Amino acid sequence: MDIGGISYPAAIIGGAVIGLLLSVFGGGGSVLATPLLLYIVGVRDPHVAIGTSAAAVAINAAVGLLVQARAGRVKWPCALVFGGAGLAGSLAGANIAKQIDGSQLLVWFALAMALVGGSMLMPRKADGDAKVRLTTALTLKLAPIGAVTGLAAGFFGIGGGFLIVPGLMAATGMTLANAAASSLVSVVVFGAATSASYAASGQVNWPVFVALIIGGAGGSMIAIPVGRMLAERAATARTTFALMVLATAAYVAWRAVS
Repeated sequence: MDIGGISYPAAIIGGAVIGLLLSVFGGGGSVLATPLLLYIVGVRDPHVAIGTSAAAVAINAAVGLLVQARAGRVKWPCALVFGGAGLAGSLAGANIAKQIDGSQLLVWFALAMALVGGSMLMPRKADGDAKVRLTTALTLKLAPIGAVTGLAAGFFGIGGGFLIVPGLMAATGMTLANAAASSLVSVVVFGAATSASYAASGQVNWPVFVALIIGGAGGSMIAIPVGRMLAERAATARTTFALMVLATAAYVAWRAVS
């Protein structure tokens, strides 16, 4: 693996930014990881960038899951059905993506980024059933949605939170807070499966991964005070972040085709 030109300080700083965005905004926060690795840190191979970012996102999501679990917000039965159904899909998606030329894959990735940014601009309803329980009918709804979401997450190498949260809400009627917390189970599963697939092909840069994790820990620590600062301007902050994601998507697409 070519490691020439890699900026590890940039990877640490980038990890802090991603960790902060993940903690503050949740779904969509991880989508900037791959462009950051390609255009700032210095990773040259798009497949390596996707595999490495997927591994880092899985670890960051696991930390967030511990926090949410302690707060009692995770609906474990629903989350496990959704994540379990999507596991095979994420592996299949990653294997398909590895067969696609790097430039073409980045065009698809830019499309995914645009969808993430667009979804963040859409209003979300926080109302829902906080006491939702898993039933046979809910299982039959959760499993196929989870499988399709896992396929998309594995193909694009992203956490998929922007798909998981509305998927959980649509299938179960749970609240936004419960869906956001429960989605982290799937983000961990999909990220781990995707990164494992890329690692098996030698397409994970482990030193960069470690740098991202170190930075991500710092970003998660400062997310609490930052989140409090933005509490009264949450809508404006989320809109600004969504526009940044859309602008980055346009840049990735331009670089890929040029």
